[in-house]
Amino acid sequence: MNLDEYQRGALRTAAPRDKRNELLHLVLGLVGESGEIAEKFKKWVRDLDSDEERIDRADIAKELGDVLWYVAVLADYLDLSLDDIATANLAKLASRQGRGVLGGSGDNR
Repeated sequence: MNLDEYQRGALRTAAPRDKRNELLHLVLGLVGESGEIAEKFKKWVRDLDSDEERIDRADIAKELGDVLWYVAVLADYLDLSLDDIATANLAKLASRQGRGVLGGSGDNR
């Protein structure tokens, strides 16, 4: 499956674009799901002494799937293709690496 195929599949379970406040719902959903991943890792640090052998990878995979769903649907809402986003992101990172600024800070480096 490529990213655009995933995006089309995700849209089958998305609310209509014209639903009131749908853009805000998508943005907050993305932040919320990302926060759930952070919360799981917080508890991993607190309760499991950051032991990488004890990461519940299946649980993290489910949360990453939720993040991916929100990214896909939000991108579609904004008329963006996941394939295009991924391609542009890799090109940006390769450019930064080639210029020796991969580890720096700032969006336009």
